[in-house]
Amino acid sequence: MASSSDDDNDFIILTITNSNQFEENSVSDQDLFLSATDISSWDLPSILTFSTLRVQAHRTRLIEQSSYFHGMLSWSFSESRLDHISIEWELEAFVNILKCLYGCSVDVTFDNFLNFYEGALYFGVKILLEKCKTWFLEVVSSTVPSQMQLDDLIYIWNFGFKHANDYLPELCTSYLAKNFMWAVSCKSFVDVPYRLLQDCVKHPHLTIQNEMHLSDALFMWIDASTKDLNKMENNCTDILKQIRLSLLPLWFAAGKRRNCHYTKLVDESIASVFKLLKISPAGSLRFLEGGDLKDFRIRVTEYSKKLNLSSCPQITSAILLLSLLPSLNCTDSMLRSSVKQLLTKLESLERDPYLISQGLLPMLSFEAVEEVDISKCDKLHLRAAIECFSMSFPSLKILKAAYLLNFSISFLRQLVLKCPAICEVDLAVDVSPIILEVSNNSLTSGVRLVDVSPLHTSKVRLSNITKLTLEGRTELCDSDLLYIAKFCINLQHLNLNGCTTLTDVGMSNLLHRCLRLKSILVCHTTFGLNSVLALCSDFHGYDNTSTQISVSLAFNIQTLHIGDCKCVDETSLLKLLSETQMLKSLCLRDTHITDRALCSIHGSSLEMLDVSNTMVSREALTHIISGNPGLKCLRVKGCRNLFEYKSNAAMGEFSYLNSCGEVEIALGKTCRLQEISLGWGFSHFSMEALKPAITSLRKLTVGLGASLGEAALTELPSTCPFLESIALYFQVISDIIIVNILESLRNLQVLALCYCFGDISFVAFKFYMPNLRKLQLERVSPWMTNEDLVILTQSFPNLAEFSLLGCQHLNSDSQQIISHGWPGLLSIHLEEKDIIYRRTPCFAIASISQFLNWNVERLQQTGFLLFLSVWLLKICCCDILVMGYKGASFRMLLQKCRYLDECHWICVMLVMATSIFHRMTKRVIYAL
Repeated sequence: MASSSDDDNDFIILTITNSNQFEENSVSDQDLFLSATDISSWDLPSILTFSTLRVQAHRTRLIEQSSYFHGMLSWSFSESRLDHISIEWELEAFVNILKCLYGCSVDVTFDNFLNFYEGALYFGVKILLEKCKTWFLEVVSSTVPSQMQLDDLIYIWNFGFKHANDYLPELCTSYLAKNFMWAVSCKSFVDVPYRLLQDCVKHPHLTIQNEMHLSDALFMWIDASTKDLNKMENNCTDILKQIRLSLLPLWFAAGKRRNCHYTKLVDESIASVFKLLKISPAGSLRFLEGGDLKDFRIRVTEYSKKLNLSSCPQITSAILLLSLLPSLNCTDSMLRSSVKQLLTKLESLERDPYLISQGLLPMLSFEAVEEVDISKCDKLHLRAAIECFSMSFPSLKILKAAYLLNFSISFLRQLVLKCPAICEVDLAVDVSPIILEVSNNSLTSGVRLVDVSPLHTSKVRLSNITKLTLEGRTELCDSDLLYIAKFCINLQHLNLNGCTTLTDVGMSNLLHRCLRLKSILVCHTTFGLNSVLALCSDFHGYDNTSTQISVSLAFNIQTLHIGDCKCVDETSLLKLLSETQMLKSLCLRDTHITDRALCSIHGSSLEMLDVSNTMVSREALTHIISGNPGLKCLRVKGCRNLFEYKSNAAMGEFSYLNSCGEVEIALGKTCRLQEISLGWGFSHFSMEALKPAITSLRKLTVGLGASLGEAALTELPSTCPFLESIALYFQVISDIIIVNILESLRNLQVLALCYCFGDISFVAFKFYMPNLRKLQLERVSPWMTNEDLVILTQSFPNLAEFSLLGCQHLNSDSQQIISHGWPGLLSIHLEEKDIIYRRTPCFAIASISQFLNWNVERLQQTGFLLFLSVWLLKICCCDILVMGYKGASFRMLLQKCRYLDECHWICVMLVMATSIFHRMTKRVIYAL
């Protein structure tokens, strides 16, 4: 505030006119006179109702606090002799500038920052300028997400760039680089100026999960700027050079071949990836023989929280290690030699796990990293990766290492020892190719505890792991479960789906020890009576009030998936389900579930229920639906007892009841579904009753036994406007239905039309659907030709999965069409002889035989060798039958199958016999 000693002649009148031309009509045209002496008590809202202010201010105060007024009032300018000055400025901003000149507090926010900053620059108010800089620096430096919008950031950067102010552009660039993943998710990302984007991708703090995200972002930005592409083609080439092509997933790079602007870039990336794939682990040390290693360094910064290397088989221990070291380009030869020694030791960890010293190299530490995904990184040595993670990621909590074959329980022990903060581990493999018959050596009733005394002598620390996924790990045995049970005492989520070699006794022992389990997934296993008894046995504990309680483990279970567990009988299911109270997700597909057992569930919090291919009735299902209003996912496909009919025994007649049933009414009254799978007993009448429940539906599957009819399927897009996945099996369809679906559901990602009836033509598929990722056309398009297939690749350019069966008019040229039209396909299913068998057997068998040579020992342990050999023998058998195919490739494959044991050979012979019968039957049908 001004001192009381200021002389009256020291005053000057400031006439401020609002420069904002977009004020509301309520603003008064009259002037308002104010004195700066009592500026601290000014009522800002009422002041802003006037368009012009006349403020009596202290001349000395203005000169001292503002360089603008200092130059105007203290020199020989004409204004220095005047008793009033006219200023045109945004009224609210200038009032706050005056308050700052008089020492009053001013709050800087996102809404007023730029106005304050611009005013502080123009009037030379250092106090306000420093306050604005400090506030903005805190905003862009904060680790907590701010309220800043990307539009605001772009606006601030443009202001600094236009005013030749380096401070703001530098901070904006740094903020955008650190929060690049957030920026890409914003709609206004395509509006980011080129200069800002260029500086961002070159910034050392650029934080991304992987190179694929950077590439996607740049491609999206360039595609949105297509109209200006010719003007800045050279610049775009420069910015695309920042992508580290050697680290892109192969499927992603191949999928971008369709765009002519990126052809050269994509070809370079694919060549680089293949070059890395050909290098053996020992040969990866050649990277250190000089040259720029920048393109091989994984981007990790001090702000990285998640590192995603999935689907990059070219990633090796050498590349990972180089990314966690300081730049080696300017270092001496001694450090390079140390790196070589460490890499050699990392690759030798299988023989000696105690070779690594923490102080051997100046490893960088990234304390913010909490999640790492190395799924499908086949060349990455698991033990070596854990060593690197333990040294550079001390806060690592989540590790995803799915689809890696070189796994053993010792890897989990090392992980627990080296990364004590780890709490979630995913080591799943795909179980879809083959599910081996589960063991039958665990059907003895009662619980038999296994001796774990050898484990008590181990010095392995207790683990913090709460979620463990081991799906499909057929190499697991009961002793491995003992280790998990002893040292993973905090386990809450356990996924053992497809672990067919585990016994019921082994699983029951684990359940006895892991008392915090809330989620159990054991589909396709020997889960049986012993495990049920373990879940239902009481254990003693304390609640939040320190009161001792005695409840069963089943009481607290929230997720229970026991699909296809044939060892669980009706009595066991009744006992188990009657104990549950907290269930949210329940999978009972392909089990012996009865109405009595299903109705014994006491809880009311079910969100997912799968009773596919069971004998539950409509009454039992209605009872469950009525008691669980929060149900979001319901799967009842294959439930024949849901089919209602009336019979006339005397006349031998049966007729289907088309009236709407209790299940549909209950769903319509209580539930809001996001996924539903229908089958027997559902018709077009059902869809009418289901409308209130399926308005937010995302996924729909209609299977055998359901008959929705043309009317219901035609209205499907209007009934379920948010659908992302549609699968129709054995339904009557038409061009009108398909056209309506493709025209209306623009966010559709999955479309499956399998074994459907009706007259459809290719006209139905001439709609551009860039979001469609999976397409199945099985026995629905026999008319399709190669020309139609070309148009299909243009209509659905971004497919990742494709299945095509029953197209007799396609020939072997269709392979070329598919490979060129969808270079990024991850999954393809073709079974027609004219498409596959004329040209591919020699190539397929020779290539996979080479693959078997490289991986036979590892594949022999997983059961994949059996599946692959059976599949190839089936192809060759069909070739011999249909085309008289003969050649050395078939004999070569038989030689590779020498690794199969006698039991497996029996399976192979059965497949061959089945193939012969199938082909002969098919030829008879065609002849008829």
